[in-house]
Amino acid sequence: MSEFDPNLVVRPPSFIGKSPAVDRVLELVDKVKDLDAPVLITGESGTGKELVARAVHSSGGRSRGQFVAVNCGAIPDHLLESELFGYVRGAFTGAMRDKAGLIEEATGGTFFLDEIGDLTFPLQAKLLRLLQEREIRRVGENRVRTVDVRFISATNKNLDREIADGRFREDLYYRLRIITIEIPPLRERKDDLLLLLDHFSERYAREMKKERPYFTPGALDLVLRYAWPGNVRELQNEIQRCLILCGPDRFIREDHLSSKLNPRRESPSGVEDNFFDAKAEFVRRFLNQALQRYNYNKARTAEEIGISRQGLFKLMKKHKIEAVPKTAGK
Repeated sequence: MSEFDPNLVVRPPSFIGKSPAVDRVLELVDKVKDLDAPVLITGESGTGKELVARAVHSSGGRSRGQFVAVNCGAIPDHLLESELFGYVRGAFTGAMRDKAGLIEEATGGTFFLDEIGDLTFPLQAKLLRLLQEREIRRVGENRVRTVDVRFISATNKNLDREIADGRFREDLYYRLRIITIEIPPLRERKDDLLLLLDHFSERYAREMKKERPYFTPGALDLVLRYAWPGNVRELQNEIQRCLILCGPDRFIREDHLSSKLNPRRESPSGVEDNFFDAKAEFVRRFLNQALQRYNYNKARTAEEIGISRQGLFKLMKKHKIEAVPKTAGK
């Protein structure tokens, strides 16, 4: 049995999930947290690559230092070099004083380069030298400065294809990917969808100073069937939108969902008109899905959803859920 315990990894507040896919990510985080080797995090947009980078930083030996993050695609090319490496007075028009770069600011901590695939070739060469020598030169300066920084990078691009197309340096790629952590898309971790739904509904209702709403059974079905191409970020945006549209209502209905989730503009059904009926229907669906996921192993199901085994039995009895369906094992 593995000695890894995912509960011991320091998670950022929004790093939610108990699926095997999330446990694999956390196991890698646990293995690299105290190393200084570069880490490359890959995954689709919206999967939470920066959250994983922060988990590496906050759970490791560099947690007392700063975590400095830069999105390579968000800063114009002509400004990015001076932002990263800093500059000296007179290096260019407007450089009125010496200024340390963001890499220097991360000394003792972690420097996170998001969307590394957007970095231009000249800056790729400078980054390669930095990774090899652990030295930088500010723009306009001859002096070499040593930096003590843990480097983590991330991309939603296929860097093998970028190399083949001549847009990314192969030598830099191998320097960056000593350790690679791949973040699965939300469609491959549907086990976590209800947990994320519950977490963000509670969080955004609190931020909006509203009572916590609940998804009606019909709306929940549409949410669970959707593929979520925008991943967790899209889910967050959808929940915030629904909270605004539902007003003071305690229910998020089918017609509150965006057209992507509800393309046929399905109308609400009758059960959601009663709060307690809707809540009971939600609990039934949640428990049935959890039991199916763990092959009706009651002890494991109770542990994974965060209740006692006795509490699970009481809920199953209350909601008339079969203990062992004919098609399931014991």
